[in-house]
Amino acid sequence: MDQKKVVTLEDRIPKLKNERKQRANRRLILYLSFFFVLLLTVIYFQSPLSNVQVIEIQGNHYISDDQIIKLSELKDGTSFWGINSNKIIEEIGAFTEISEVSVKRKFPHTVQINVKEYSRVAYLAVDNKFFPILETGEILQELPINYFPSDAPLLMDWETNNELTEMAAELSNLPESIIHRISEIYYTPVEADPLRITLYMNDGFKVSSTIRHFSKRIIDYPAIVKELDPEKRGIIHMKMNPYFEQFVNEEEETIESEG
Repeated sequence: MDQKKVVTLEDRIPKLKNERKQRANRRLILYLSFFFVLLLTVIYFQSPLSNVQVIEIQGNHYISDDQIIKLSELKDGTSFWGINSNKIIEEIGAFTEISEVSVKRKFPHTVQINVKEYSRVAYLAVDNKFFPILETGEILQELPINYFPSDAPLLMDWETNNELTEMAAELSNLPESIIHRISEIYYTPVEADPLRITLYMNDGFKVSSTIRHFSKRIIDYPAIVKELDPEKRGIIHMKMNPYFEQFVNEEEETIESEG
């Protein structure tokens, strides 16, 4: 018969005492950890460390960081945890040039504001002054003196009316590859076509088209000019059926320009 090991009470007492001591130590460490975390939390919220210290602005091209920060109403001393993201989005989103806004908090004290601006599809030229036109058709205040825009076409001889709004809407539908090919767009109405426009392209070609459905008519421009001799002067008519009309002399070109 196997002999069973008999453990006396005297042998177990030191082991029980040791386990009891370890449990007490663990509880003490847990309480101390909780106390220090609580203490650090109180210190954090009572110190400048809990305030917004860094504001990152992303996605802006035309609007300055300072403008966006001013619109957000974030200041030195603003609580990092007390910021109202919805209010910031509302204030910045109400600005004419902003289409989308998002706000993100990055611990411990950084606020990141991401914006998306409306595209500038053209610049209205009036008396040597240039007024940006947004894809919404909104006309902004004139650009600073001596600033010449080069990122979108110039609209020449236009008035601030329905035709201008419709033209802006058509330009907003164009890919950048086409927009960057256009240098100037003149409003040149005639009796047969009150919406006629004349374009001067950056590659030297001249185009006659119309405002209505312009974005669809001009989309084939790259393919058409590939087939043309760049040395020949003339005008590309891009309405129903595109075709190239070569000028015989400069006088004919002048007559065409005058309508």
